[in-house]
Amino acid sequence: MHVQRGATLVELVMAIVIISVAIAGVVGAFSLIAGRSADPLNQTRAIALAQFYMDEVLSRKYDDKTLPGGVPKEVGCTIDTEESGREDYNDVDDYNAINNALPANAQGGSLGSQYSGFQVSITVTCAGTEVGLPSDEAKRIDITITDPSANDYRFTAYRANY
Repeated sequence: MHVQRGATLVELVMAIVIISVAIAGVVGAFSLIAGRSADPLNQTRAIALAQFYMDEVLSRKYDDKTLPGGVPKEVGCTIDTEESGREDYNDVDDYNAINNALPANAQGGSLGSQYSGFQVSITVTCAGTEVGLPSDEAKRIDITITDPSANDYRFTAYRANY
């Protein structure tokens, strides 16, 4: 009796189908990874941008009527943007006017191409009760950074009336 060795045509076709399915899965996984490769970079830039804005906002006075040094403190909590441009912002609630703005420094200059496609929005609200104070004794600053992929990153801080 003669013994034949090798693979039949059916076995070869099945092997090709199985390998094709495996390759399609690997290529699909790579395309998913490649599509999200910019996310960590955008997240890092969003955090840096939010910190930049938060430092600027928190360095300003609680209210337009607050005296230098904060003593005596201004009674009440008002949200009013008195200044026309960001270079003139001198108190926290002035930043409430920033809505979907391009990233810029305090004088209105560009922060460079690394922030191209980013947008900044800032909301200021009276929120003393959220931190255990009378309602007019603190303001909540919410900064939303939108990256070029339309992902929103939200950051919050409080500025007390002291």
